[in-house]
Amino acid sequence: MNRPPAVLWIAVVLLLLVPTAAGRLLLDLAGGLLLTLLALPLILSGLGWIGWKVLQSRMISCTACGATGFKGADLCAVCGTPYGNAGDDAGVSASQSTPASDLTIDVIAQDVDSDS
Repeated sequence: MNRPPAVLWIAVVLLLLVPTAAGRLLLDLAGGLLLTLLALPLILSGLGWIGWKVLQSRMISCTACGATGFKGADLCAVCGTPYGNAGDDAGVSASQSTPASDLTIDVIAQDVDSDS
């Protein structure tokens, strides 16, 4: 493998140690890159948290089954109960809506004789 000559390493060290414009430029670039690498995860996690809160504000819970859906939907995607104005009218109780058990199909297993 080809190794860089020692003169190159000595020149880089001198640029960093001697207070010249080039040395300060290299230190500023290194500091800026380090700051970016440290701040980027914090910025991305903050944006993710804000996005999660915006998504939560656009969700509504079904009064019959408790599943969540978007506020603009007319029916619950899980049980089919109409949302109506559940987000607007806080006085509507779960007892006034159709229970989820009335909207589902009950499956009963039966033994079938193979003699017939």
